[in-house]
Amino acid sequence: MLNILLLDDHPAVTEGTKLILEKDQEFRVTAFDKFDGLIEIVQQQHFDVMLFDLFMPPFNGIDLASEVIKHVPDACILIYTGFDIGPHLNRLIDAGLSGYVPKTSTREQLVGAIRCAMRREVVLPLDVFRDMRKNQQEAVAERPASSRPSLLERDIEILQQISQGKGNRLIAEQMCMSQRSLEYQLTHLFQKLGVKSRIEAVGKAKDIGILDQIVI
Repeated sequence: MLNILLLDDHPAVTEGTKLILEKDQEFRVTAFDKFDGLIEIVQQQHFDVMLFDLFMPPFNGIDLASEVIKHVPDACILIYTGFDIGPHLNRLIDAGLSGYVPKTSTREQLVGAIRCAMRREVVLPLDVFRDMRKNQQEAVAERPASSRPSLLERDIEILQQISQGKGNRLIAEQMCMSQRSLEYQLTHLFQKLGVKSRIEAVGKAKDIGILDQIVI
């Protein structure tokens, strides 16, 4: 049985989602509609996947997830919302979250997203993925052609890690550097590529052939 933590400030959502997931006893869902004691709970209990609503005044689900990851670095968290995730996508990735699931998802889609997250795969609906690529292509078309930037082997390794959807904390750990050093490296990498975000960096790397195969 898989343990799921569901956090949403609308009781109807938590109750409905809990019923959907526990339908065949594959999952055991712990549902909360308030935040009191959340950090203590996730430190004391193991959850295979956590689902956080995006907007839970006065909190933002991504900020709350970031706080949880500080205390539980290997936490597997998905944003679960009915709002457009596009404007928040970079922050979601940078915070080390596993992805996003719309509240309009069917049970099959929700269960599939949970299983993907458990395999440490990035979870994004197809329309969000297509919009990401479209925006990258438009951004490249608007920029003047430039020569291929000179990147260090470490720059390329960082790009490979970003392309796999890994957050800064995990990348820093795997590359044996501090998170501050990684952020410093990312700043210079973005300058070399002429981009402002992780997603743009991966798109630019693919477009100019630095990485042959990229999965965002």
